[in-house]
Amino acid sequence: MSGHSKWANIKHKKGKMDAIRGKVTTKISREITIAVRMGGSDPSGNMRLKLALQKARENNVPKENIQRAIQKGAGALEGSSYEEIKYDGYGPGGVAIMVEAMTDNRNRTAADVRHLFSKYGGNLGESGCVSWMFKQKGVFIVEQDGIDEEELMLMTLDAGAEDFEAADDQFEITTAPDDFEKVQEALEKNNIKTVFARITMVPETTASLAGDESVKMMKLLEALEDHDDIQEVYTNFDIPEDMED
Repeated sequence: MSGHSKWANIKHKKGKMDAIRGKVTTKISREITIAVRMGGSDPSGNMRLKLALQKARENNVPKENIQRAIQKGAGALEGSSYEEIKYDGYGPGGVAIMVEAMTDNRNRTAADVRHLFSKYGGNLGESGCVSWMFKQKGVFIVEQDGIDEEELMLMTLDAGAEDFEAADDQFEITTAPDDFEKVQEALEKNNIKTVFARITMVPETTASLAGDESVKMMKLLEALEDHDDIQEVYTNFDIPEDMED
């Protein structure tokens, strides 16, 4: 997959998150609660919680919301009981889509997701029908401004990065999930700021669409991301430059 495609999809998602700030706070708080419930409240021994807290900082989630979410996960506060569900499906033109949801009503969420896929020219598939097209990777995006490319490349590769690319005024660093922390520590030690740092699902290949199918696909992605129960949406759709914003 080209570096541009990777960043285009990430940038689009970040833009959408900025546009629905209130929902982002709710979704990240829910993720923190689940992470604490599954692995405890100490982020040093709970990678999922550490990543959720990092996402909270990136999105300026208020400290009181973070603390409340941690307390809910630890059982100190009453809260809804959420379960995690994953959906696989196809968008217009057969583009692959993976959806991760947290819900207190799986029947409601499944019906909503199925409806959205159908409304925008896609269809919900069998469990696992597209997930094999994605690999879990650590991804870091660093602005090129003032950064020595060779030094950054050597430093991150020495720390365990798998791949390093320069694309669209950014450097893109990819790691195996187990090496994410080591690369992150190396960046922090050298005072290298990231605009994106996350363990995410990356498609092994991308698919392009044109015309109405491309428009429908964007509408489907935005509708899914806007749904209260949906935490993450991954796709192998190669978002065109003129649709990134």
